[in-house]
Amino acid sequence: MAETRWLDEREMRAWSGFLAASALVNRRLDQQLKDDSGLSHPQYEVLVRLSAAPDGELRMTELANGLINSKSGLTYQVTQLEKAGLVRRRSCPSDVRGVFAVLTEAGRARLEEAAPGHVAMVREALIDVLTPEQLEALADGLGEVGRRLREHGGQPGAVRMTGPNGV
Repeated sequence: MAETRWLDEREMRAWSGFLAASALVNRRLDQQLKDDSGLSHPQYEVLVRLSAAPDGELRMTELANGLINSKSGLTYQVTQLEKAGLVRRRSCPSDVRGVFAVLTEAGRARLEEAAPGHVAMVREALIDVLTPEQLEALADGLGEVGRRLREHGGQPGAVRMTGPNGV
């Protein structure tokens, strides 16, 4: 068995900073969206993905993969959006098990209404806080983390990132 490579001070600072910043940024974004448009952050992301898709629709499995969400978590969010009239579902004609999530006109309008405030909060909470060099390093570093984890299918244990003390 390989010896554990514990985090040094710099690595622990990066890990702790990532955990705190991601939780705080997500909390701020979620609160801003709820206050301004009645959407949760995951619901907003569903609307964004659907608006960018051809004909404003995606298979639920594609949507879950793109959002890095569980199928049950996505089903819950889409159900809430469907109740609000922002999304509808339709069956896939070529696959009886396939279901599409479809952006409605009301959903597109809500997204257009919510987007300016959301982008302003993204800028305030993250983008405008960093220098161009820091932003470039963050984009490169987190892009690589995401690429590597996707490459391993996001499977637990495929890329071991934490030790027994949580880091």
